[in-house]
Amino acid sequence: MLTGWRRLWTRPALMPYVRLLVLVLAVNVGTAVVVLPGTTTATRLDVALTATALNLGAAALIRQQHVVNLLFRVATSAPVSWPLRVRAALAKVYHLGGIHVGAALAATAWFGVLAVTALSPAGRDGLSPTTLGVVVALALLLVLIAALATAPLRRRHHEAFEMSHRFGGWLTLALFVVLTVRYAHDVAPGSAWDVILTEPATWVLLVVVVSVALPWLHLRKVAVDVHTPSSHVALVRLHHHPRTFVGSSTTIARHPLGQWHPFANLVTPSRPELRLAISRAGDWTGSFIDSPPEHVWVRGVPTAGAGNVGKLFRKVVWVTTGSGIGPCLPSLLAGAPAHLVWATRTPEATFGPELVAEITESLPDALVWDTRAQGKPDLVALALDAVATTGAEAVICISNRPTTFEVVEALESRGIPAYGAIWDS
Repeated sequence: MLTGWRRLWTRPALMPYVRLLVLVLAVNVGTAVVVLPGTTTATRLDVALTATALNLGAAALIRQQHVVNLLFRVATSAPVSWPLRVRAALAKVYHLGGIHVGAALAATAWFGVLAVTALSPAGRDGLSPTTLGVVVALALLLVLIAALATAPLRRRHHEAFEMSHRFGGWLTLALFVVLTVRYAHDVAPGSAWDVILTEPATWVLLVVVVSVALPWLHLRKVAVDVHTPSSHVALVRLHHHPRTFVGSSTTIARHPLGQWHPFANLVTPSRPELRLAISRAGDWTGSFIDSPPEHVWVRGVPTAGAGNVGKLFRKVVWVTTGSGIGPCLPSLLAGAPAHLVWATRTPEATFGPELVAEITESLPDALVWDTRAQGKPDLVALALDAVATTGAEAVICISNRPTTFEVVEALESRGIPAYGAIWDS
């Protein structure tokens, strides 16, 4: 059992995601404190423009699918012979979304500095009305995107959050390109292109535009077969064969400009096909199950997720409830050393006897807890017992938000590496 300040680190409010967010903000605040005091208006505008671009670049790249896959590949390449403490830390790689949030907030703050400076009397003297209009529009847009991304609004209005991030993000990039060109023309009318080509923001924006466009170059319409063993879940087979891997997910939509949702790829050596399990968890998934489509749209490439970190451990206990079995299945069916604790209501009636049989054949010692017949389980106790019985090195919990945080915190406070979704998208 951990004690004192070490136990504080296991609290959700201080998880690595939050620590990375705070670190990014602290670096930016420190930079502002060192660089901004005593600067001229022109220098302050240059610094704020560059800092905004760099932070927007960091926020975009840390979410780019190929970058995510590279980071996961590096982090999970450590051999299991390495000390458990090192491997447990590397497994937190999926918390890197904290850099996205920290950089996005920092970019918004830096652009606030730029906007205040540009709209000051000294700033207005050197900038055209068009440039000032773009500055105001960008400032309002960044604040709107940040507001809709706050946890309460994101949970209650997820579609508005997603649309603001996608279309607002595209508009932000477009306006930022316009601002970069207009700003260069204002500060150097006779040599604007020289300024544009030497401005760091130009090259950062170019990288971001390419990274944002890349997944859409893989956009395709794919035929699907949908089997609904119950009104709670749909098992989807895609007529599409990308290079998937255990712990990866595929992002699909019913319309290219509609909502996009990632689902874990059910990778089974004996069945070389792309399958997904979609459980009822909102309007979009409910509509998908009730009115299965004949086609879906697929964007980008299979992307690593939290389930991918299991390869860092000799054996993992998967603790899941209900439809959380979906993200667990790839690792379980691929034959990775694992033990399963699955609590769900009437598993065969809900998920179909074929899928349950597939799980129990892969893991004969799996604990499948029928909550209708056996009541609500103590998942922490079941996880601790499974770790003690199987000698597993880590626990991965896939459940709802309160249960996941409860299980992860309880196990980590006892010194057992534990992982689970952090709801950062």
